[in-house]
Amino acid sequence: MPRPCKLRRVLCDPEAVSFKPCGIPRRNLETVSLTLDELEAIRLADLEGLHQEASARKMNISRQTFGNIISSAHRKVADFLINSKGLNIEGGSVVMNERSFTCCQCRHRWAAPFGTGRPNECPECKSADIHRSEEQDDSGCSSGCDPEAVNSKGGCNETMYSNTRHKRA
Repeated sequence: MPRPCKLRRVLCDPEAVSFKPCGIPRRNLETVSLTLDELEAIRLADLEGLHQEASARKMNISRQTFGNIISSAHRKVADFLINSKGLNIEGGSVVMNERSFTCCQCRHRWAAPFGTGRPNECPECKSADIHRSEEQDDSGCSSGCDPEAVNSKGGCNETMYSNTRHKRA
């Protein structure tokens, strides 16, 4: 019995998922299916220019698995282009990457998918005092704030700008 397929971490969630050559009705076309993990491999290797090792780490897979995925993706894209076929992007063993946020006022934590823009406010209390979070410290703020920097409302007196902390006036 084969081992279960490990979920591949992907950041790319395409808006367009179907492509075809101009002037040929879809009903007359053969189609090629490109999986989301194959699309992510193309994005990382060909668009971002990352090496296989770095791309594999980003997708949470081995370098050998990444090599197999990118090879399959290149064959499918070549078949689509050279043989004038349709292309559908669908499926795959993937988990979509999300970003975590924490509100320094009410300490609410939530996730938002990549590509949706930074939230302007906390969905619970509507405060704009929010930070990207990986881990939450004792003050309830995820930006690595000093617990002494928590204000009387439970909010954070520090904010993040380009990964550098600055005290608010």
